[in-house]
Amino acid sequence: MLTDTPGIHHVTSMVGDPQANLDFYADVLGLRLVKRTVNHEDVLRYHLYYGNATGDLGTIYTCFPYPNEPPGRRGRPGIDAAAFAVPPGSLDFWADRLATHGVDAERRERFGESLLRFEDPAGTRLELVAVDAPVDSWQAASVPAEHGIRGLHGVTTHPVDPYQTASVLETLGLEQVAESDDRIRYRASGDYATVVDLLDREGTFGREGVGTIHHVALRVADDELREWHDLFRDRDVRVSRIHDRHYYRAIYVREPGGILIELATESPGLTVDEDAADLGGSLVLPPWAEEDRSMIEEQLPPIEVPHRDG
Repeated sequence: MLTDTPGIHHVTSMVGDPQANLDFYADVLGLRLVKRTVNHEDVLRYHLYYGNATGDLGTIYTCFPYPNEPPGRRGRPGIDAAAFAVPPGSLDFWADRLATHGVDAERRERFGESLLRFEDPAGTRLELVAVDAPVDSWQAASVPAEHGIRGLHGVTTHPVDPYQTASVLETLGLEQVAESDDRIRYRASGDYATVVDLLDREGTFGREGVGTIHHVALRVADDELREWHDLFRDRDVRVSRIHDRHYYRAIYVREPGGILIELATESPGLTVDEDAADLGGSLVLPPWAEEDRSMIEEQLPPIEVPHRDG
């Protein structure tokens, strides 16, 4: 019998300039750059991972920089926003901090939670939600520990058919826990990074590109990935072959509501090729790309990693 997912593994977005992306997430938001690697589908493009001090699953937000690509457009079917957890009582700090860096933020209330909504330099919609989360933040010098981001909170999806998307989420073990107006909240069984909201509303059709969220990944047991693959294939849901992403194995499910959901294993993890103390300190490549390291390093744009004080 398949095990319910405990929650989100990571979220991945498409962004523009890699240096602007790094400056925003590592400096302004105070996340740790936990992995500087490349896109497995295009090794001449970066894949940047951000998270907490030890790169725990459920804290990981990753970015594909496409500096010369056109902007995308939020809409159906797609992921409208990604949300991070911050400690209760810290939103005033974050509102001031974002304003200081020229970022407009809007205060909102949702299902009894207070949050700030804003955009990153690429136009990706983000939220900071004031909730308790059992995660230690990255002790970045720019953000006091008492206000630091405590991993992911969840995502907001905008499917073309929320009922179909809800059915897939329920298959994965998420439960509906709240509903208000045109938003339905589902939650996984874990302690953090568990929220997937569905928007049940009309809207324009989206376009993949810079400033859009590409997919949300959910955690699954290492020895159950093949069984998940076969289950979705048997139900005529579009599912990829199993991919080896070096840090995890994964399948990609394009569920009938149009949302791209990745199912990713928890092993071997982000410390398979770097010690925890050295995460993000150098460019790491998947083993099959090592023989091309010189060519890859020459083609990738140079980036300057912010001072590391954690």
